[in-house]
Amino acid sequence: MIFSTLEHILIHISFSVVSIIIPIHLITLLVDEIVGLYHSSEKGMIATFFCITGLLVTRWIYWGHLPLSNLYESLIFLSWSFSIIHMVPYLKKYKNHFNLNVITAPSAIFTQGFATSGLLTEMHQSAILVPALQSHWLMMHVSMMVLGYAALLCGSLLSLALLVITFRKFIKMFRQRNNLINETFSCIQYVREKNNLLLKTSFLSSINYYRFQLIQQLDLWSYRIISLGFIFLTIGILSGAVWANEAWGSYWNWDPKETWAFITWTIFAIYLHIRTNKNFESVNSAIVASMGFLIIWVCYFGVNLLGIGLHSYGSFPLTSN
Repeated sequence: MIFSTLEHILIHISFSVVSIIIPIHLITLLVDEIVGLYHSSEKGMIATFFCITGLLVTRWIYWGHLPLSNLYESLIFLSWSFSIIHMVPYLKKYKNHFNLNVITAPSAIFTQGFATSGLLTEMHQSAILVPALQSHWLMMHVSMMVLGYAALLCGSLLSLALLVITFRKFIKMFRQRNNLINETFSCIQYVREKNNLLLKTSFLSSINYYRFQLIQQLDLWSYRIISLGFIFLTIGILSGAVWANEAWGSYWNWDPKETWAFITWTIFAIYLHIRTNKNFESVNSAIVASMGFLIIWVCYFGVNLLGIGLHSYGSFPLTSN
């Protein structure tokens, strides 16, 4: 009873803190001078991290195994992963620290919100592990996979933001080009533009410089986070293969879960190849990462809805890894 009460308190505190962080962060995006609000949002993510950590430790002590035995616990661990990914660059105090709150905070609140929704009420209570999960590989395989999913999702969202900004720039340049062609037929408009040419040029150049810096930061942090997630995913797949050999007598069975994990790994291997190739622009790798965003959700959540294959215990009523 005490553990259950403590669990409810921690999950609601973390959810409330993240809910407050999001509007605070939106304000700091609009008004850069409010330094206090920025630090408050950072401290809020740290508080969220400790609350979710306390929740996971509580369930671990109470049930006697790592809390990754069902979809509810998996989503909570995913939310914890989002918060720890956010804290890494903040605690290391990078000079070019990119504020990841815009990605990590909504991701954390989305996963926590779904985990605590009425859809997963039956999963809030853990159960005895099925024989396939009663292994020391549970901690290695599932934790690495979920950490990999979290990092790859964050990196993919940054790549999506890069695409949106880039394509908006192209659309704006196209419109300006059309307006310039139409306005050349008006002498009065031409004189007005000539008088304001210096001011407009200075203003536009500053906007373009800021946009260029933002795109560079998005590309850099997307590459860093996806690289980290790719390492986690690789370790998770390899450890899963060893575990599969112990449990089922084969390293690889082309199970739906395994197949989509391999597809996910391939997509992000292609991303890393394109990103490190100087002949390609950042937009090309961002498109691949955006495709990977959808593939991850199919692998992590979509396959579980089918409830078929060797990972059938990982279907919607039970677990996700």
